[in-house]
Amino acid sequence: MSSKYTHFEGIKFPSTCSTKSLKFCRDEFVVKNDDVIVVTYPKSGTHWVIETLSLIQCKGDSTWVQSTPIWERLPWIEIEAFQHLICTKEENQTRFYTSHLPIQLFPKSYFHSKAKIIYVMRNPRDVVVSLYHFTKVFKLLERIDNFSEMLEMFSQGNVPYGSWFDHVCGWLSLRENDNFLILTYEELLHDMRRNVDKICHFLGTKLKEEEINLVIKNASFSVMKDNKMSNHSIIPDYWMDHSQGNIMRKGIAGDWKNYFTVAQSEAFDHLFQDRMSKLDPNLFLWDQC
Repeated sequence: MSSKYTHFEGIKFPSTCSTKSLKFCRDEFVVKNDDVIVVTYPKSGTHWVIETLSLIQCKGDSTWVQSTPIWERLPWIEIEAFQHLICTKEENQTRFYTSHLPIQLFPKSYFHSKAKIIYVMRNPRDVVVSLYHFTKVFKLLERIDNFSEMLEMFSQGNVPYGSWFDHVCGWLSLRENDNFLILTYEELLHDMRRNVDKICHFLGTKLKEEEINLVIKNASFSVMKDNKMSNHSIIPDYWMDHSQGNIMRKGIAGDWKNYFTVAQSEAFDHLFQDRMSKLDPNLFLWDQC
């Protein structure tokens, strides 16, 4: 099954990422000062935030999100097939794009720019459950049919894009920067309006009340799940097993409780406390949202 992956700098990536594209992304891609980048660990709410940003750009009008695939609206920078979409953007347009890359493989040019990053986190217990189901849908990943096996792989960082713990710790080192905004999946679920306001303030965008209402409505889980430009239903069968449904599964928090045994939950709690002990616990109030 290893042929499904590209291995780069000790981390495995889906085959959509080549060694060439990963090297170009890190060493040669030029981040511009007015770029806006969504950065997430996979299965952390990426598509939801892309949809929200797309709608904010259009003041809530859903025409664009219903006519243009999500990967064209905010392309993934590490995927070679999408890099030209970013690099050929007109000079006078703000570039919006996406990445799952850990901080050490992100474009070096970013760290000398004023570009804005929106970093999205999610309870890692729900992340591993979502990834477990995603392997059954996305054919470019090794399918894992045993949840215990998936949890072990996730805990060891032996999954696409590497360790969740390393990813989060790396990116949160920038949390005091003015051009770095942290969102959580759980907060988005709890109070979408507050988070749309937060994003707009971060971007310097002003929306009217009715426009904010449209953003919230059109970025809802139910609307996104039915939007073929967002739910991956238009991706070819050789990439996606559409018989398993689309990538929009439940859109909830806490589903991990239906998968973890008591012993697994306790072991993961110990792992989490050990790996994240140097960070403020208030950053991870998943269960209080």
